[in-house]
Amino acid sequence: MRITKFGHACVRVEHGGSTVVVDPGSFTDPAALAGADAVLITHEHMDHFEESRLRAALEADPALRVWTNRAVADQLDGVAQRVGVVGEGDAFEIGGLGVSVHGEWHAEIHRDLPPVRNIGFLFDGRLFHPGDAFTVPPHAVETLLLPIAAPWSKASEVVDYVREASPRRAVPVHEAVLSPIGLAVQTRLVGPDGPGTGAELLVLGEGESLELG
Repeated sequence: MRITKFGHACVRVEHGGSTVVVDPGSFTDPAALAGADAVLITHEHMDHFEESRLRAALEADPALRVWTNRAVADQLDGVAQRVGVVGEGDAFEIGGLGVSVHGEWHAEIHRDLPPVRNIGFLFDGRLFHPGDAFTVPPHAVETLLLPIAAPWSKASEVVDYVREASPRRAVPVHEAVLSPIGLAVQTRLVGPDGPGTGAELLVLGEGESLELG
């Protein structure tokens, strides 16, 4: 399995000849979708889901499929036959790559804002993308795609989430809300200069890849 980091929360997963793109939102280069077999969307916020861009990709490739929650699917009228609606506890396969679904809600931004549905995706039991939540996968995973900073989190919560999830390594995502200095500060706190998480923090730059074996 190979993962490639794209803008913000978007990651491209390649496994056994299949290519899956997670959360290609408005902060992500549309090129991330090129050649994808499937697109997985965790929730409806624009930094994870850009409707016009996804519709263009679906029009360009009749074989492209989407898996997401009901809230996102409802915005994709006209292409519903190519959208799989999934939620907590569901599982499916993409070209032999097993995917299970975990979590139900976006982390709270503020109590006065309406709650938003959010799902996380676990790939092959080894790689977990939680979307915008601190959802703990059902077992310790090899690699956690870690929302490193967000309007709904603080550094202590990020550290505690990694501790609770207990991955072997954490790869930061959701970093577009930070300046370069802010990212350096945050990764130091969550990495070896902080209180400790028990996991390796491996920072990938845009377009950089990691082989998971």
